[in-house]
Amino acid sequence: MSALIPSVSVCMPAYNGAAHLRAAIDSVLAQTHADFELIVIDDNSSDATPEIVAGYVDPRVRYLRNARNLGPQGNWNRCRDEARGRYFKLMPQDDVLEPYCLARQVAVLEQDAEHRLALVFGAREVVDASGRKILRRAAFGAAARRIEAHALIRACVRRGTNLVGEPGNVLLRRELVERLGPFDASYGYMVDLDYWFRALQCGDAYYLAETLSEFRISGGSWSVAIGARQYQQFRDFARKYAAMPEYRIGRRDLAQGIAMGWVNARARQWIYRWLLR
Repeated sequence: MSALIPSVSVCMPAYNGAAHLRAAIDSVLAQTHADFELIVIDDNSSDATPEIVAGYVDPRVRYLRNARNLGPQGNWNRCRDEARGRYFKLMPQDDVLEPYCLARQVAVLEQDAEHRLALVFGAREVVDASGRKILRRAAFGAAARRIEAHALIRACVRRGTNLVGEPGNVLLRRELVERLGPFDASYGYMVDLDYWFRALQCGDAYYLAETLSEFRISGGSWSVAIGARQYQQFRDFARKYAAMPEYRIGRRDLAQGIAMGWVNARARQWIYRWLLR
């Protein structure tokens, strides 16, 4: 790894996530692409987070602790500000990367010499608190391909959900992250998709059909904590972007998306209740 600039900054916002933190860190350290830094930013946790991170002696791991709790948006943005690598991945504290995740994603962006791609993402698994696989999400099929930006935006709206995936499933160039500015959690459930939509105004996306990450549903997940508000947030989020002509979201796209958003929110609530019972 370069002494000055690592290839990838994997930034992990952490808050009272000791239960799954080791698995998340271990999955990053097991990457076949070894040129990275892992920055764990502790949002003033009251659990064993500091002791867990202190147990790692790998020089690629850097631990920072906020003097006061900044909340998810504030801590995500501190992650963004601390990153030094050419590429940027925000890695949730309770998710897991497949060992080849960084290698596959970096290879795609390295081949994009003209920077026509805004982001690269892949298929992912949804797992429960114990790591048991619940379902696989591969929204764009079994073949890797480039997806035009506005087609991807419209697909997400029409399906009423985030087809790109959670932050750990996505890799972007850090220079683009700097251009886009901070994360905006005005619609908390949509904070990641909001960022992907903004990024897609700067280029297309590339989809890798292989599973790159595991998204964990557990009692401490932010997505579970705000589950009851998911439909309202998606509806308001979709209306916001449909009102911006540059996003090319039609009335039919919006109507279908709002209906699907309602269905998806109810399905998630049922799944969360079943898994966390």
